[in-house]
Amino acid sequence: MNKISVIIPALNEEKSISYVINSIPKYVNQIIVVDNGSSDNTSFIAKSNGATILNESNKGYGYACLKAIKFIKKNPCDIIVFLDGDFSDYPEDIDLLIDPIIKKKYEFVIGSRIKSLREPGSMTMQQIFGNSLACFLLKILYGANFTDLGPFRAIKWSSLQKLKMEDKTFGWTIEMQLKAIKHNIKYTEIPVRYRKRIGKSKISSTLLGNIMAGYKILFWIFKYYLKK
Repeated sequence: MNKISVIIPALNEEKSISYVINSIPKYVNQIIVVDNGSSDNTSFIAKSNGATILNESNKGYGYACLKAIKFIKKNPCDIIVFLDGDFSDYPEDIDLLIDPIIKKKYEFVIGSRIKSLREPGSMTMQQIFGNSLACFLLKILYGANFTDLGPFRAIKWSSLQKLKMEDKTFGWTIEMQLKAIKHNIKYTEIPVRYRKRIGKSKISSTLLGNIMAGYKILFWIFKYYLKK
């Protein structure tokens, strides 16, 4: 039986975090919510709903994920699932991501937020353009077949350890995909549903957030290409 841990980075998600936690399938062994410096009741609500709470005061998606990974190293699992805390993903669809790992021997699975399964308005034009550009560059420069940089993803614990993840902020997802290519990790994408988030985005809703996210994505893509 595979042991599955879910990592949920969260910053001021008190309105959504209980929905996320309670939508996660019961077969998941561990739910870790990493509070990334919330000023609301995110931690209290998450703990009340059965999650393990970690606190990471350094702001950044990567910081939060690295905190959880360090914690899991004490008692490793078989599969890690990354999930946002804003209820934009459908946690009940976790089986769609882990099944290819369990049954088809894939090591890394990304939930692709395809248009036909995406609620109108759930992604901004900047997000759609940025994803398309990044995936185009990955295809041209690396021959990779990705359609999304979606944060809803699953990876074998042993494979994740090979990647030696390091990005602390906006580049976390693209770094994982680039390193998966470099290490010849067997990957695939699965179409997933996506809806409007609860609350306001900390990245896509601000000009600075969009600029920084775009910069980090391009930085990682060209950094790895120039290293080849």
